[in-house]
Order: sequence, then C-alpha cells, then structure tokens
Amino acid sequence: MTAFVPASALDRETVLVIGLGLMGASVAAGLKAVGFGGRVLASDRREADIQTGLSMGIIDGSGPLDELIPQATLVVIAVPVLAIESVLEAMAPLWRDDLVVTDVGSTKQAVRQSVARVFGYIPPNMILGHPIAGSERSGVTAAQAGLFERHKVIVTPEADSCRSALARVHALWQRLGADVLEMGVERHDDVLARTSHLPHLLAFSLVDTLARQDERLDIFRYAAGGFRDFTRIAGSDPVMWRDVFRANKTAVLGALDEFEQGVSRLRQAIEADDDDAMLGAFSRASHARHYFETLLNQASYQSMEQRNITYRASAGGHVQGRIRVPGDKSMSHRSIMLGALADGVTEVDGFLEGEDSLATLQAFREMGVVIEGPHDGRVVIHGVGMHGLQAPAGALYVGNSGTAMRLFAGLLAGQAFDTELTGDASLTRRPMGRVVDPLRLMGAHIEASEGDRPPLRIKGGQVLQRLDYDLPMASAQVKSCILLAGMYAEGETRVREPAPTRDHTERMLNGFGYPVERSGNEARLAGGGRMTGGPIDVPADISSAAFFLVAASITPGADLVLEHVGVNPTRTGVIAILQAMGADLRLENEREVGGEPVADIHVRYAPLKGVDIDPNQVPLAIDEFPVLFIAAANAEGKTRLRGAEELRVKESDRIQAMADGMAVLGIEHTVLEDGIDIVGGQYGGGTVDSLGDHRIAMAFSVAALCASEAITIQDCANVATSFPDFLSLSASIGMRVQAEEA
Repeated sequence: MTAFVPASALDRETVLVIGLGLMGASVAAGLKAVGFGGRVLASDRREADIQTGLSMGIIDGSGPLDELIPQATLVVIAVPVLAIESVLEAMAPLWRDDLVVTDVGSTKQAVRQSVARVFGYIPPNMILGHPIAGSERSGVTAAQAGLFERHKVIVTPEADSCRSALARVHALWQRLGADVLEMGVERHDDVLARTSHLPHLLAFSLVDTLARQDERLDIFRYAAGGFRDFTRIAGSDPVMWRDVFRANKTAVLGALDEFEQGVSRLRQAIEADDDDAMLGAFSRASHARHYFETLLNQASYQSMEQRNITYRASAGGHVQGRIRVPGDKSMSHRSIMLGALADGVTEVDGFLEGEDSLATLQAFREMGVVIEGPHDGRVVIHGVGMHGLQAPAGALYVGNSGTAMRLFAGLLAGQAFDTELTGDASLTRRPMGRVVDPLRLMGAHIEASEGDRPPLRIKGGQVLQRLDYDLPMASAQVKSCILLAGMYAEGETRVREPAPTRDHTERMLNGFGYPVERSGNEARLAGGGRMTGGPIDVPADISSAAFFLVAASITPGADLVLEHVGVNPTRTGVIAILQAMGADLRLENEREVGGEPVADIHVRYAPLKGVDIDPNQVPLAIDEFPVLFIAAANAEGKTRLRGAEELRVKESDRIQAMADGMAVLGIEHTVLEDGIDIVGGQYGGGTVDSLGDHRIAMAFSVAALCASEAITIQDCANVATSFPDFLSLSASIGMRVQAEEA
C-alpha cells in the first residue's frame, strides 16, 4: 500500500523540472498556483525558455544539471520520450538514493528500457509516470497552472520500487489536483495506444490527407463542429508525437490493425447497403460511449471504485401521492438476455435504466447483438438466436450485479467461445460457488479467484450434460443459472428448490416459446430448443416499491399509491409480512401483463406490531428485508426473523450491516446466525455505513421518517445500480433525503 505524504512534507521538497515545454512548465506553474512552499528549479536546453519561465514567475532558479541535481530532492523529467535517455546519462554520475525521479512520457516501456540501459537496472527511486492531460499548444508560454486538475496521472512502479519514493510522486500529482492511479508498464502502453496515440495518428492523417486536396479551402471553410473537435489534436507538437509513435511502435501498430479491420467492416456494410451491420456498429459505438462515460464518471480508471456519495436524511417528513417506481430489475436483466438469444426482434417497455441493467445491455452489444435504446424505458433487441453470440474482445463487466454475474455464468457456459466475467470491487468479493459448482457438474470449465469469487473465466466449446439438481438453499439466481445452461445441455435438466423463489425466468422462457415445465418445487427443460422474440412489458419493481410501502406504513397520516407494480406470487413476501404486521395495504386494479400479474398498491399509515416472520415468506422477500427491519423498528413489540442466512451473502452481510446501523440509532436488536430479533420503539439519528449496499442505504433513508434526529448514510453511490431515481421520487412524496459527494 502506498505510504501517505502530508502536504507539509511536500513543501520541504526542492523540485527540479527538466524540460520547460507544455508539461514541464505546467508542473512548475501548477505548484506555484497551489502555494507550494518549496523551491522550483528548471533546466532546459533553450535559454530563452528558461528566461521566459523566470519572467513568468513559475520557476525560482536554473542552471546546468551538475549544479541543480545536488540541490534537488524530486526531479520531473519532461522532455520528449526519445530524449529521456540522454537526460538520464547526464544525471547518472550525480545519482543519489534519496533523490526521487519521475517523468511525464506517454509511453513507458521505451522509458523503462532507457533507464535499464543507462543504469543496468531500474533504480528503486525512479518512478515512471504519465499525466493524462495536455493541449494542442506547446512550449513554456502554453503553461497552464490547472492543466492536471481533475485529470488522471498513471504511475507504473516496479515490484521493488521504494514505497516512500512512490508516495512522494503521488503527493506531487495530488497537490496539482490530479487523481493518481497505478498500472503495469505493458498495460499502460497498450491502453494508451488505443485511447490516445491512435486518435492522434488518425487526426494527423485525416488533416494531412484533406490538406493536400484541391478543394482544401472549401473543406476547411465549411467544416462543422465534429470535424473541428476531432482534428483539434492534429495541432499538437509534431516532434513529440513522432517520438511517441516510434517509442510505442508495436502497440500503436496493433491498435491501427484493429481500427483498419473495423473500418473495412464498415466499408463493406456501406457498399452492400447492409443496414443491420451499420446499425449494429453505430449503436454499439454510441451506447458504449455513453455507458463508459457514465461508468468512469463514477469510478476510477482501473479499479472501478465508486465515488464517495453520502446521503443526509433529515428527521421527519410526510408520505403522500401517487408514483410509479422503475421497472423490475430482475425482469429487465432477463428480457435482454432472452431477447438476445431469440430469433427475431424483441421490444421491451419499462426497462430499468439503472447501472446494473445497462451493464447487461453493454455486455450483449460486446457479443455482437444489435440493441436500440434505451429510450425512456424502451429497448429494441435484434436477436441473434441461440448460437449467434460472438466472442467479446475482452472481459464482460457487469458492475455491481450479482444477478447478471450468476445468470451470465449459466448462459455463457454453453457458448463456443471463451469469456471472462468481472465486476466492481464489491462484486468481486462475493462468492460464486453456488453457481460454479453445479455448472461444473454439467461439464462447464470455469476458473475463479480464491473462494470461487469473480472474475470467472469460462472456457468455451464444452459439451454440457443434463443435470438433476437439488438446490441446497433457495435461490432464484442459482435456479435460473442452471436452467439457462440447461438450454445448451444434452437431455433434460431438472432443478428442485427447498422453498419457492421468484419464477421470472420460467415465465419469460415460456413467453419466448421455450417450454419450461413446473410441478411442485421442480422446474425442468430440455436442451436444444429455440426462442422467438416478441413484446415484453416490464412492471414496476416490487423491491423498489418496498421502500415506499414501508415509508407509508410507518409515517402518521401517510396515503400513497404505487402504480403498475409487479405482484408475481414469488415476489410478494414483503406484502404478506407487512400485512401480518398490521399494515393498511391493499391491491387495486389487478391485471396481467405479458404473463406477469401487476396491480396498483394503495397503502396508508397504520400502527404496526411485531411478528414472528413466517419462514415460508423468507425466500419471497429476501431482497426486501433491509427495509422490513425498519418496519420492525417502528412496530410495537418484537419481530423475529429466522432462516435468512442468505442475507449474509448479498452485496453485504445484510444482517450485520443493518444491525450495526440500528445500533448507531439506538434500536434494540439481537443478531443470530440466520436472522435477527428487533424490538420496536423510539430511536435517534447518527452516522451509519451502508457498506456500498444500495438496499442498506435506502432502508436507512426510510428510517429517518420516524427518527428524532437526522441520519447520515455513507457510501451510497451504488443506489444508482437498482434505483437511479430514488432521491427524486422520495422528494416527490415528502421525504427529505439529499446526496452529497465528498
């Protein structure tokens, strides 16, 4: 772990910048702008640039290297990549172990090779780096004090790099306002070849090509904004970019090969008037741009760590109105998966546009499926059939979604190509043995991290065999995973569950024309079938509605209607439990849409009483228990829950996470291995940690309605995975919850 260097320690540094071009001068200017207390020295082969830097007030002194190196404690080499080796040769006789050296070169393997040639090894105090920032302007006069603010700097330490030296380089860039990340040298060069070097190469090529045409004056006179935006970077320093392309030659040529193949496919599609191929390429590109921009705005460059979002829930409020919560997340996932594998077109209305569902959309786009939307909850999927998926170029990222991870594992186990499934930091801590074990029994070849945790690497081309399986624990995700794999298996696959769980997969498969039979606690299907696309109307998610059902049940004077909620009998445990506690809750306008029962749910305030929760209701309300714990905290008497050990392996250990939060608020409770006892009564406020679990965060937001003081809820960014409109809908009915970003 990188050591921490306080700002006061950084102010004791003497920073030497070698090279006063745009990058080096911006480092110097930035340090001066943030009130850096140390000295900034500079060396440059152009004396005019040194004098300009002195007159601009961005450096304190200059001179030859043999005079500056002994004074410096931290050196930033900011010369073109191919010139770094000569700088290192000049520095070598003056090298000290206490001198920290870094660079700003945009290729790292070439720089590391230069270091090794000069010193014979990589000194532990040499920390290679690359700020992902720049401008088409160059030279000392182009210096921007804020050039690195809110930009990323990638450092590429060696395994034996000095940790204190690395910490001082981190501290330098953080003082300049940058977000510092670590990455391997080879990975850095591959990534930057595609995201920076290739775009510059294309811009240079396009402008050079057009500038040599007879109509070049009209071309540039009438160029639109898109042309100007794309070609702006062609104004960058030609010498610097020549050196970059030479230094990162192999990776750039590889990226160029991939690009040429893509352009060739588009050319063929245009020549053949192939509308589907063009639509597929354009929609994948358009939505990938929006999806990854959204993702990276909430996560760091490589680790996918979420932003630090805190909720401030003011005590009190009211609950009145009529609302419709977002579409059911479980059905949204399944509609995309089955629609992609069906023949023909599937049109989905009510699709949940949360991060988890969007990750599923993006994964299928990466496997060659043309998907239009989402637009206001509407998605059009051009199915490719049971065997039409294509190998993705890299790992499939499913965000925070355990549902997607488990269902994808079953679906991909029967494909002809290799795949890797990964997710965010929270998901990679969740065990996947309950799906990996039965899939291996079917003949799937799956590798996982320790404890059968993601990423999951699935070997393609395996012949799957039928499975007759008794679920050790009731789980709709595990059942669905096995059924999806069974579609690709030889013979009939049977799954028996110890208690009823949600049956969206079975209902939707039958809706697509793939027969699934149910008898008692068993679901079975035969492999080798096909599906046909068609319309799907996704009802509002009862798991999302549950927060407002409890909010209205515990708030005096509340009167709320939740519209078009899915009331599938395998999902209505939350309704049964609340009614057993005395909630004034009834279903209105009951009907069936696309094979799924829906209704409007009308709930008014009524005093609640503690109950012993029926164990048969536990699988039917497994996702709703965090907010049901809040209902219990507002009920008279004691509520007892047993047989809910499944809660301990969700996005968090939900029993312990809720217990810790309730302890902060002063809610009496007793934790058991498979459940909890909660004694209702008055409670206060305080700061609770959601542990990045969206349902924990929303549950304590509801708790504030009856708290005597405000509740602060930490780590709430993942609410966007299942309920992106939670705050706006909460405000519309009278709850007082606000988000703050640290």
